[in-house]
Amino acid sequence: MTGTTTFPRIIASPLAAGLAPGEATTDRIAWVKTSLVFLPLAAPISDAKVLTGRQKPLTEIAFLFAEIETERGYSGIGYSYSKRAGGRGQFVHSQEIADELIGEDPNDIARLWDKLAWAGASVGRSGLATQAIAAFDIALWDLKAKRADLPLAKLLGAHRDAVRCYNTSGGYLSMPIEEVKERISMALEKGIGAVKLKVGQPDPMIDLQRIEAVRNHIGDVPLAIDANQQWDRTTALRFGRIAEQFDLTWIEEPLDAYDYEGHAALARELATPIATGEMLTSVDEHYELIRHDSVDFIQPDAPRVGGITPFLKIMALADHKKLRLAPHYCMEIHLHLTAAYGREPWVEHFEWSEAMFNETLEVRDGRMIVPNRPGLGFSLSEQARAWTQATHEVGKRR
Repeated sequence: MTGTTTFPRIIASPLAAGLAPGEATTDRIAWVKTSLVFLPLAAPISDAKVLTGRQKPLTEIAFLFAEIETERGYSGIGYSYSKRAGGRGQFVHSQEIADELIGEDPNDIARLWDKLAWAGASVGRSGLATQAIAAFDIALWDLKAKRADLPLAKLLGAHRDAVRCYNTSGGYLSMPIEEVKERISMALEKGIGAVKLKVGQPDPMIDLQRIEAVRNHIGDVPLAIDANQQWDRTTALRFGRIAEQFDLTWIEEPLDAYDYEGHAALARELATPIATGEMLTSVDEHYELIRHDSVDFIQPDAPRVGGITPFLKIMALADHKKLRLAPHYCMEIHLHLTAAYGREPWVEHFEWSEAMFNETLEVRDGRMIVPNRPGLGFSLSEQARAWTQATHEVGKRR
């Protein structure tokens, strides 16, 4: 048989990340700055990962800040962070992709997330890569809400103007139990509504003694515990059954963060709710938790999953499955996101980062109050500027 084979014509659909802004665009990104800031902690702290020899005590937190300004003078600020390792890596990757934003429409947040992800596709779409993207994504959402002259929670569509909050920073294993009780009392006096206690030591009996001491100290105040992934399935089940007498709000990270089936088995067996998700770094990983029925409380972390854009996808998946929401850390960001969740959530209170910002968040009657300031409602303090170790700028300010 001779001749040329004729194939039907194929018309490829362009990917959103490759499309240029069109006539609807009325403003463009003119300037982007990233900063690497190290926040020193007052004293080293330890959780179960330290006591089991897997990590060193935490002494500082690395923050990656992104500041964005447009041709018309609108601005936004966002951040990502890392503990113990990865902060400098996030900063370097942010340098590699920051110029992709120059000239873009700041309102096209979902498209810009995809563009930044493809710009760094060689390092993947989770982990350090998306944590660097998160700082830009959060800054763009802050900018969008400021442009609308609304707090971010109101831009998203708030269900409430205050969110139940609990304190973690007073319950670390590096603190003797008397200090823990003292710090818990201080948190409750500030108006915080619940506390979380770290567990997961090599000797579970010590954990049980500490839980009992705290429960006796606080009465019927909501109490959660966090094992930081340090139990195996058998230990977690046995401990969970014994701990049911303490009426815990949840048991957090009893198993390895990626043990979806193990968490699902615990959720079926225990009366105490299971919470996890903070160490996962993508929507897909959280989907696996949801698909396996692994959690009662899902705990995504916006900077770790890549920002507010992917966080909103996780929220939608969680709401569809009727899960409760209790994001990890980053109260300045998560306060707005939890306020926009349909089911009563929790937000985690840490006073560590307060020195980084000019504004403080109000806590009253067990709840954290959504501020009436536009956007996320925070700006970098002079102290944060003083702790800055490196900066990078692209574009030109007005």
